[in-house]
Amino acid sequence: MKQKKLAVAIAAAYGIAFTVAPQAQAQNAAALAVAAISDTAVGAASAAAPVAAAASASGAELAAEAAQEGAGSAAVGADVSQVIASVTVSTRRRHETSQSVPTSMSVLDDKSLENNRVYRVQDLQQLLPSTTVNFVHARQLSFAVRGLGNNTASDGLEGSVGLYLDNVYLARPGMAAFDALDVQQLELLRGPQGTLFGKNTTAGVLNITTRQPTFRSENTASVSAGQDKYAQGKASISGAFSDTLAGRLSVYKTHEGGYIKNVYNGKDVQGGDRQGVRAQLLWEPNDKVSARVIADYNEEDSNNGTMVLYSAGPTGKWLTQAAAVGAHPIYNPAAYQVNLDSGSHVSVHQGGLSTEVNWKLDNDYKFTSISAFRFWNFTPRNDDGLDVPITLNVGALARHRQFTQELRLATPQGREVESVVGAYYYYQNLDNTNFSYNGPLSDKFNGTPSGAWSNLTSFADGHLRVNSYALFGQTIWHIDPKWDLTAGLRATYEDKRAYEVRYAPTGGAVVTGAALASRNARYGAFDSGDITLNNLSPSGLVTLAYKFDTDVLGYGTLSHGEKSGGINLTVPGAAGIASLKINNEKANNAELGIKSNFWERRAQVNASVFANIVRGYQNNAYDPSTLSSYITNAGDVRSRGAELETTFLVARGFTLGANAAFNDVKYLKYTNAPCPPEITSTSCNLSGRAALVNAPRWTSSLNAQYAHAVAEGVEGYFNANTAYRTEVFGTLDASKYARIPAYALTNLSAGARFKAGGARWDVSVWAKNAFDKLYYTSLWNSSFGAYNAVLGTPRTLGLTARADF
Repeated sequence: MKQKKLAVAIAAAYGIAFTVAPQAQAQNAAALAVAAISDTAVGAASAAAPVAAAASASGAELAAEAAQEGAGSAAVGADVSQVIASVTVSTRRRHETSQSVPTSMSVLDDKSLENNRVYRVQDLQQLLPSTTVNFVHARQLSFAVRGLGNNTASDGLEGSVGLYLDNVYLARPGMAAFDALDVQQLELLRGPQGTLFGKNTTAGVLNITTRQPTFRSENTASVSAGQDKYAQGKASISGAFSDTLAGRLSVYKTHEGGYIKNVYNGKDVQGGDRQGVRAQLLWEPNDKVSARVIADYNEEDSNNGTMVLYSAGPTGKWLTQAAAVGAHPIYNPAAYQVNLDSGSHVSVHQGGLSTEVNWKLDNDYKFTSISAFRFWNFTPRNDDGLDVPITLNVGALARHRQFTQELRLATPQGREVESVVGAYYYYQNLDNTNFSYNGPLSDKFNGTPSGAWSNLTSFADGHLRVNSYALFGQTIWHIDPKWDLTAGLRATYEDKRAYEVRYAPTGGAVVTGAALASRNARYGAFDSGDITLNNLSPSGLVTLAYKFDTDVLGYGTLSHGEKSGGINLTVPGAAGIASLKINNEKANNAELGIKSNFWERRAQVNASVFANIVRGYQNNAYDPSTLSSYITNAGDVRSRGAELETTFLVARGFTLGANAAFNDVKYLKYTNAPCPPEITSTSCNLSGRAALVNAPRWTSSLNAQYAHAVAEGVEGYFNANTAYRTEVFGTLDASKYARIPAYALTNLSAGARFKAGGARWDVSVWAKNAFDKLYYTSLWNSSFGAYNAVLGTPRTLGLTARADF
């Protein structure tokens, strides 16, 4: 009853706000959004899309009291005191407004993240169009843009979407799987990248920028509490040590009690603890030189990665085998229950140190050096999904070390020709250990000869070393006041060396004949020897931009990007020794876009259409003979579609945002794909099928914000965000039993801002997944044609109090 009352309070507290704006303005805004979606979604009409329109966070920081810049005379009745303020970005390694950058990008500021309760990267798909986050735990995490990049648990391969934290490349997606701490801005660039950023990618870049030290005192503290024993505390202090030296210290700690009940022992799982600290120094001895040093450390101790039985497959044999060993599985995801005798556990420790030096030379050229070291340690424990001893513990631990060095030289801004050139070095050293501890019922459940697998312990060690060298550059030619031509090139050479050794298993019974053959096939000793992979990967782009007027920019881009091949740090199964090497992924992209402000700069509409052909697409595959996943080149892929991002200042304090993306992504050629369990062939042909993992055809969202003075010195506000995505395949085999249904999630918050006790306060109540939608963040192959899934978080109600002083 208390939960229902709180939900009603959240929904109703400021619901009246949406009737405050003139009805005609609201209708006009809605009509504009619908018209724009219809006009830009190329080829989408036949899909009968359920575009719910898409959430905001279009990249503009909403400034309620910003002065109007360059606008003409006000229309009758227009409130010219409200405009959409310019957002400064540095994606082209120079400070400029996001609306002046001729590329498809989204920008989220700290207010957008706070208002929508986005405190982990897993939640970003709620706000960013064309973005999908596939999450199990810190090792099995991937980011996809425009349907490309869904590779999880790949120790020997970088992602298709590059992740950066304060200009430092994060080689492991799991390095970003911590709470957003003191984030100032987040930028998503779509399409192949490499002529400006440190590492080369084929799908996009996610660039996270945190707040730097300030020379004036700046302190913040917040606490949150919610259902399922959720609790979070964050604090940051910043200030000057002297006229030239400032510092900043930020800390957080989060506890989640878990939302899945393990009936075996009555404990809650899919929760845990995370905590971290970031310390910074900023040295500015004069107006030409600055140096920023950042040290951070994060750790996680959780039982994330707990999976439920999603589907028993076409034959239900998994359930039959479970019954044969006396197990009692729970086959009802909606119950949020599992029955595990061992359970899952994840331990993650990571951190790093970086130094960025910027030096403005006498001729106004700018020299930049970014040096960084990072480490990431992952230790798991995984259950077999049952309450009897089949597999006691299985998984892969990883130890990752990396060093990066980037050097850049930028010409002065404002000239007819502006350029950036740079050099980049990346070193990686990674060790992993795949392990399996089998229980006494392993043979009976798996149908292997008696004694073949039961009570065995198996270990396999893998090692990878990478040296990557690159030269890159980009030039902008301002042909005249309206036309700009941008061209960029990059050359990357990578040397990767690896080996994989599996040791003879220990334990178990002494066996011969069929039992021994089965044991050797699954757990026999193996030594790959030294594996070497050398790649030369070019990247480039050409962009032509035209300014129709001061508020409308059109552009067209042709780009090529390559992502280096990799090495599977796993023992080969049916695919053979050749499967250990992965070839380059190559993307050719074409894009047309427009960025515009109108309605006295109270409306912003950005739209783009794109087509991307990817050769040798790198994707996960599942080998039923070894019950393990590996990366493979999954043929050729085409991704094409349209994107729309809009923001409307409908009335004073009332903002609407709508985003939508249509993506027609399919395999052009994939003739040797793994088959789903309902097909008995050894390989299948997925050519021409829209069967990529976690690639929704439609994504859309709607965001509304309203703020109004409710008393002297007190501002009340209400935020609502709804995001929708269509059905997707959860695994590479494109099985009808592995479809993740379409779903929509709604987040709500309401609160008040005021000053008291010398501080600025913000107190709010909120609801994540307000309508308690059952959904899944990831699907995974299991044995006997079954599929497991990671459940999304159910409705969570909570309270947050923040003070700035």
